[in-house]
Amino acid sequence: MEKVSEGDLPDLFLRTAKRIRHSQMANLAPLGLTPAQARALRTLSRAGEPLRMSDLAERLGIVPRSATTVVDALEAAGLLTRTPDPTNRRATLVELTDAGHTLLTRMSEARVQAARDLFSTLSPDRRETLRDILAELDTANSISREQS
Repeated sequence: MEKVSEGDLPDLFLRTAKRIRHSQMANLAPLGLTPAQARALRTLSRAGEPLRMSDLAERLGIVPRSATTVVDALEAAGLLTRTPDPTNRRATLVELTDAGHTLLTRMSEARVQAARDLFSTLSPDRRETLRDILAELDTANSISREQS
């Protein structure tokens, strides 16, 4: 196997991320979701409670108008509901429906399969090493963001 130079790392990483993204899109298509909608469902699930639309937009890193578009589509599909925020009459809360929770389970299964397919060429030990490296980078980046 050819030795990888440090200059190759960003390109290799970006190509791998692109493959993951394309695989994820292919796995989400039969579920009728876009990647943005899938992220919104996962974000709501992780919150563990209804979120204000503005909080959802912030967590997704998008403008509120874009969050509204995503929520409109998910609501039309019966995957989440909107309710008035009892503590702020100008705000709206969004939360997953039972159908949204069920679809999240299917999404998770599709993501696991996509990862299995992509990383199947690596031995279990090398997959674990890669996981450890990525977790270390994620932790280091989280700490540096908190300090800025």
